[in-house]
Amino acid sequence: MSIQALRERLSALNKDAKNQIAEAGSKTWTKEEKEKFDSVMDEAERVQSQIEASQRVLDMEAEKEFRHLPTKKDGPQDAQMEGYEIFLRKSDRQMSQEDAAKVRNTMSTTTGSEGGYTVQTTVAKTLIEALKSYGAMRRVATQITTAAGEDLSYPTTDGTAEEGEIVAQNAGASDQDVSFGTRSLNVFKFSSKVVTIPIELLQDSGIDVISLVNGRLRSRIGRHQNKKYTTGTGTGEPWGMVTAASVGRVGAAGQVSTVIYDDLVDLMDSLDVAYLDEESGDDDLPGAAPWFMFSQTMRRAVRKIKDTAGRPIWTPSYDEGMTAKRPDLLLGYPVKINNDMPTPAANAKSIAFGNLSQYTVRDAMNVTMYRFDDSAYAKKGQVGFLAFSRAGGNLMDTGAVKLYQHPAS
Repeated sequence: MSIQALRERLSALNKDAKNQIAEAGSKTWTKEEKEKFDSVMDEAERVQSQIEASQRVLDMEAEKEFRHLPTKKDGPQDAQMEGYEIFLRKSDRQMSQEDAAKVRNTMSTTTGSEGGYTVQTTVAKTLIEALKSYGAMRRVATQITTAAGEDLSYPTTDGTAEEGEIVAQNAGASDQDVSFGTRSLNVFKFSSKVVTIPIELLQDSGIDVISLVNGRLRSRIGRHQNKKYTTGTGTGEPWGMVTAASVGRVGAAGQVSTVIYDDLVDLMDSLDVAYLDEESGDDDLPGAAPWFMFSQTMRRAVRKIKDTAGRPIWTPSYDEGMTAKRPDLLLGYPVKINNDMPTPAANAKSIAFGNLSQYTVRDAMNVTMYRFDDSAYAKKGQVGFLAFSRAGGNLMDTGAVKLYQHPAS
């Protein structure tokens, strides 16, 4: 079965499950209804696994043979992007004076003697803006950009414990100072590792070499950044959301690999109601709205959890990836899948819930590019490319996100 047919099958299964939930309404589910729903969810999980396996095979084939290469688009090209393309395609020895001038106008020569160039803002933005495609954290986080990468202490304030008062006639109002704090938002240098491209592809003028090289660089940096934004220790790397947030619920003994309905309810109630009441105006972007975040492994554990009336607490979105970008719902709140979240295990913090946009990602707008065409690569018929990107992240309001932690045993 083709991957498209599998996706259509998954959509149909999720639609059936959603319709079953809607038709049952608020009544208590019978044993047969629960078994039917669980059967549909089991098959949906199997189809999802087939889709993931098929996609991995396609990705490996594309990586190995460079299939489905982007073709160069016709039409006028921005002068800076033209200079960037020359840098990618030609070594210094191959450049004409005109080519060299275009490269210098596009890329700083501060490190040119070492083979590297600091990419100008216009080109750097094309690299940075696409990073959100490679990780869940950038898609939910607040993002800021600074021109330089000096250490930064970001001001924070928590007003959830503040309240007003009733003042008697002719009486004065009380004072209550606003409490401010700071959270470090320093940047760290992320490397793409060296990406090797066959010389023949760079010589082919019909290939969109910018998309080819940038795609490889972005995916590598983006995936590693997502891991650090999720579980980074804050020492020599960004503060991860899981590291910075506090635990709202610890599972009872014996739930090393599971979570129950009561745990999820308690996790939600551990979040201040001020965050629960916030709303987002975009169905696909969390904004200030509370979201769940966990891995696909945890999703398998929560898909079939029932409430006290036997009703499923998971509402699948059969439109996901088909026509609309609406997420699945857990207890009425949207779910964001992040496979860098810890998987169920002893003491693991596998579920996050809250205002995920309180996690802030900072990019320093100075992406550095290197091109390697020395003998180590030339004898293999390759050219190497390396990118360094400076970025960091931290949870600005530690009360905005709560975690579910599995017991020690």
